Amino acid sequence: MRLIMRQSEKDAAVWTADYIMQRIRFFSASPTKPFVLGLPTGSTPILIYQGLVGRHKASLVSFENVTTFNMDEYVGLAPDHPQSYHKFMDDHFFSQVNVAKENIHMLDGCANDLKAECAAYEEAIKDAGGIELFLGGIGEDGHIAFNEPGSSLTSRTRVVALTQETREVNARFFSRVDEVPKEALSVGVGTVMDAREVVIAAAGKRKARAVAACVEGPVTQMCTASCLQMHPNVTLVCDEAAIAELKYGTVQYYLEAEKR
Repeated sequence: MRLIMRQSEKDAAVWTADYIMQRIRFFSASPTKPFVLGLPTGSTPILIYQGLVGRHKASLVSFENVTTFNMDEYVGLAPDHPQSYHKFMDDHFFSQVNVAKENIHMLDGCANDLKAECAAYEEAIKDAGGIELFLGGIGEDGHIAFNEPGSSLTSRTRVVALTQETREVNARFFSRVDEVPKEALSVGVGTVMDAREVVIAAAGKRKARAVAACVEGPVTQMCTASCLQMHPNVTLVCDEAAIAELKYGTVQYYLEAEKR
């Protein structure tokens, strides 16, 4: 695991946007060899998306040969619902860059057969050649995507029940907590672990305990992000507040590692 620490959330987002830009540019993507990018939603990625949009508008990066797969979507929310992740992604990213519509993949939370929708999503990822880089966030309880505590570390895309804690955290995007759907479609822990590279962004003191569990804790399904300790190519990008619970020795180790 690589740990990148920056002073502020904005600084961390700048590093992340620059890194993703460089990965896309040096991949030499083409129509027959697209760069397959996994994407998250939530508060933390917004600054990263702003950074990528700015770099695109400055002609520093093109998304013409990028294929995207989003992590999750609420069950029961139509794509045009104000709080759907389809709408979030269109508002913050897709409508502002040159990614082709046919290269955008998102789960349909209103599909008639949700199980079939999830199975088809896994097949689409496989058909695209697998995910080159999965960008993600981390929940306050250590979950990645909507893989709540207790999720199997080999899980695949499926219907998941959202915990009350997750619904309360996400209620800030709705009028009240009872408007937050109780279920979602989510890629599994195993789906994320199959990516050739994973980059996780974490910002704010409310994420500090989850970051410590992810980096220093045991690998356990009660903190699904802890499985990233077993991934061969993962980077965790944090601001100072998010590393507050890490041990002094851990922080010093990663600071020294970054200088090498």
